[in-house]
Amino acid sequence: MKMIYDVKDKPKFGQVIVFAIQQLLAIMAATLVVPVIIGHDMQPTAALFGAGIGTLVYLCFTKFRSPVFLGSSFAFLGSMGAAFAGGVSMALGYLGLILGAVFAGLVYVVIALVVKLFGVKWVNKLMPAVVIGPTVAIIGLSLAGNAIGDLQRANLDGGSPYVAIVCGLITLAVTMLASSFGKKFMKLVPFIVGICAGYIAATIFYFIGKATDNPALMIINFSPFAGLLQDGGVTLETFINIKPGFTFLTAFNGVVELNGGYIVSLIAAYVPVAFVVFAEHIADHKNISSIIEKDLLEDPGLHRTLLGDGVGSMAGAFFGGCPNTTYGESVACVAITRNASVVTIFVAAIGAILISFFSPFVALVNTIPSCVMGGVCMALYGFIAVSGLKMIQKVDLNKNRNLFVVSVILIAGIGGLTLNFGQVTITEVACALILGILTNLMLSKEKDEPKDESKE
Repeated sequence: MKMIYDVKDKPKFGQVIVFAIQQLLAIMAATLVVPVIIGHDMQPTAALFGAGIGTLVYLCFTKFRSPVFLGSSFAFLGSMGAAFAGGVSMALGYLGLILGAVFAGLVYVVIALVVKLFGVKWVNKLMPAVVIGPTVAIIGLSLAGNAIGDLQRANLDGGSPYVAIVCGLITLAVTMLASSFGKKFMKLVPFIVGICAGYIAATIFYFIGKATDNPALMIINFSPFAGLLQDGGVTLETFINIKPGFTFLTAFNGVVELNGGYIVSLIAAYVPVAFVVFAEHIADHKNISSIIEKDLLEDPGLHRTLLGDGVGSMAGAFFGGCPNTTYGESVACVAITRNASVVTIFVAAIGAILISFFSPFVALVNTIPSCVMGGVCMALYGFIAVSGLKMIQKVDLNKNRNLFVVSVILIAGIGGLTLNFGQVTITEVACALILGILTNLMLSKEKDEPKDESKE
């Protein structure tokens, strides 16, 4: 796939701003929802700030050669919950979030040192295309339920799921048309065009429903805008979020007593998950490598991407509490728009930091109907799945060994095989990858079938 903008290309200033906003829209919903799920007064804007900081750290470690955005990781939800287990104080819980991310990041640092010493050949041998391809496909397919669930969701009670589906499909249709037939700049920002179309459609339905007293048509919730007004009036906080809720502010607010048992529980909760996310790190970077036709595991090197991801997670959690991870939505955005410019990712990271303080933009994002994002995600997640399948185009599936490897991964992943060990959950993607690796190793000594020369 030929890129319109390659990794080192620098689009015009105005274009970069729009491209960056598109990247932010692709990753923002997932990044903001993680702290909401955890609760304990964690602030979504702080998580967005942490994602921006983590991405900047990642870009520095990778010498600005890898167009990847880092966002809040869902894999660590159980681990983050463990930081607050046992009724600990808010300050200790927040400190636990930071320490847990440090323990997880150290796993990446150790693996990076191993890669630096022994190279990446063992990684490629352990996870060849026949293993990574279907695993990447599973990353997209495992998110299909989320996209369809959002597609059918109205953001107001009484709103019709059918109206939501219509708005979501309008979003998807306009996104596809802009990407396929758009002229020049529009072709590069299909998600913004699609989201705007879906948002406008939902707004029209809302006002028709309000005028006709028909709540079924009202699927968009504008209440986040009302939240900008303090006691019914306009204040500084209407425009500037002066209380970002950074994790370290609460963690270091007073004296907390750490004990060995709590630290051990954090290690047990975070470290195993870090190995799971490492597998997804490999899959995402192999995926983006195939898209931009540059092997990121060789240049800038897997050790650098791991250090960027690990240290970026530490930095992100220091501010927002959430360890970061590479985002498939960001990779898919690069694939669909064919814009791999690292400048775009850099500006998106700066934008995430600035926007976390700009209340109106956060409110606007929070009013985007779930069905509209569902329509966009049908394309995003689909592209992740298809890019994985493209990776096995040159794999000989006439060989039983390859056929079994792909089959095991697809069925385990689509079937939703997960394993739970206390606070640690091995996701369907990780389970599928592990089974694929074991299957490939077990059958690696299979001999090729002899040619039937009588047919030649």
